[in-house]
Amino acid sequence: MSARLRTELWIKIKRCLETTKLPESLNTALRSLNLRLDNPTGEFLFSLPVKTKDYDIRNAAENLVGIVKPDDFFSGIAIRREKHSENLLFFLNRERCIKDIVESEPHSVGITDEDYSSHKKILVEYSSPNIAKPFHVGHLRSTILGNYIANINDYLCNDVKRINYLGDWGTQFGFIQLGIDSLNISDEQMRQDPIRILYKAYVHANKLGETDPSISETARKIFNELESGVGGELEKWETFRRYTVDELTKTYKRLGINFHEYNWESNYKAKDISEIISRMESQEILKTDREGRRVIALSEERSIPIMKSDGSTLYITRDIAAAVDRFDKYKFDNMYYVVDNAQTDHFVTLSQILDKMGFPWSNKIKHIKFGRIRGMSTRKGSAIFLKDIMDETQVVMKEKQIKSPNTKVELDCGSETTDILGISAIIINDLKQRRLRDYVFDWDKALDVKGDTGVKLQYVHCRLTSLEENSGAKLPEKCDPSVLNEPIIGQLVLEIGKFDEAILRSHQEFEPCILVNYLFSLSHTINKGLKILRVKGEPTDIGSQRLLVFHAARNILAQGMKLLGLQPLNKM
Repeated sequence: MSARLRTELWIKIKRCLETTKLPESLNTALRSLNLRLDNPTGEFLFSLPVKTKDYDIRNAAENLVGIVKPDDFFSGIAIRREKHSENLLFFLNRERCIKDIVESEPHSVGITDEDYSSHKKILVEYSSPNIAKPFHVGHLRSTILGNYIANINDYLCNDVKRINYLGDWGTQFGFIQLGIDSLNISDEQMRQDPIRILYKAYVHANKLGETDPSISETARKIFNELESGVGGELEKWETFRRYTVDELTKTYKRLGINFHEYNWESNYKAKDISEIISRMESQEILKTDREGRRVIALSEERSIPIMKSDGSTLYITRDIAAAVDRFDKYKFDNMYYVVDNAQTDHFVTLSQILDKMGFPWSNKIKHIKFGRIRGMSTRKGSAIFLKDIMDETQVVMKEKQIKSPNTKVELDCGSETTDILGISAIIINDLKQRRLRDYVFDWDKALDVKGDTGVKLQYVHCRLTSLEENSGAKLPEKCDPSVLNEPIIGQLVLEIGKFDEAILRSHQEFEPCILVNYLFSLSHTINKGLKILRVKGEPTDIGSQRLLVFHAARNILAQGMKLLGLQPLNKM
């Protein structure tokens, strides 16, 4: 993989210059080495400009040409003018390069401590629906993106905890209880479809409140009683929560999502966070304003309410308590909140309050923000629940499979393959977007097998699987580059070799689209290779070695798809 090859080059240069300190400009530049093919020779090489706005390594480059000698890894070093810049070029031994890349396992990222320090404790809070409202497409982006961030940190050998922090607290739950009572909703009705029923109760109570001002006051009173533990409603509420998790788990299973923990806002109600309030009081940062609320002054102009005048908590209070609780429990290196752009001010405030409370880890919480999806609904335009969107996607995907002459699987009523294809389309359509941008959902573009979609990635993976099963060739134990001379081989091996660089960039920038675009590029090159390179019917040594290259490409494609949250199919 190119990161490992780059590291080997970096170590070799350090050894060649061991009598002198490696210039910082060269040290910086070597981290930007780009693996590519030379045109027209087809040689593998690393290149970088000798001068940019960030560094100038001309003197060091000229010295390297005379110091770093060719070996079984390098075939030569040169400075060459290419297009509009002069570049320092490190030519690699072609056979060694092909062998190293083709025989590498997808999990062998080859990252050194200089590139990335692994084994960190990472918490990722994502999805986090509010059980008073529908699990809608906004939660979809958080779920898909958060899952990817957790996956890639797992891949990079970090200790990851996946947390789903569900909103089950606040005045709105007084409205829900009123709605449940008003509609005479039974326990059995709630168990059958808890998410829709809770939403129905909430909407009903709010409509009642439009004509009866006392409804809002009653809702606040109910919530205050819930928070203080007065009455018998808390046990009933816990039952509703359990039904909700059971229902959400079905949705998450279809998306291929799992969590280590379900946290609840109600874990941090007023009586459970007395230590937090006491700390604020002892630090003399908690004041009472004219309305009787307890507030923290972050500046002369800005005070943040922490407790209402009736003693009940606010969302920010519960987030403070949750952050403290999680650090006490996990001693995390970073905690990522995967929440949309609209919550930027909230997380800035959260960090500022934790800092004001004297927690040295306050800078370790990070808001991974994202834009919104526009126009995502069923074709009738009526859906507000994610389950409806996924069901509709399955229907549309099945229609496309029925029309396709290439469909290889049985299309029964509940085809798992069809559902996986539809979910793949949804996930890739989202993750190929720049994270911070809003985008408009388009059914035709998302499900187009010919375009850059999740369906296309699945199709290419299925083609490669079919090749291994039906070509008649057997995978060899070792790569023999001497029979892999076609230019398309070099292009395909180059794409395979860039996998770890795509992983690192995507991780560092929290941008899954970097990995998605890499997989699209890999898939295009695979398809070119499948058109040019025959495997079936070729001499044994040639056919088997070509199959090995395609096998390496399939492994990389499958690994990348899994990191993005897809389940690679073998037939579709």
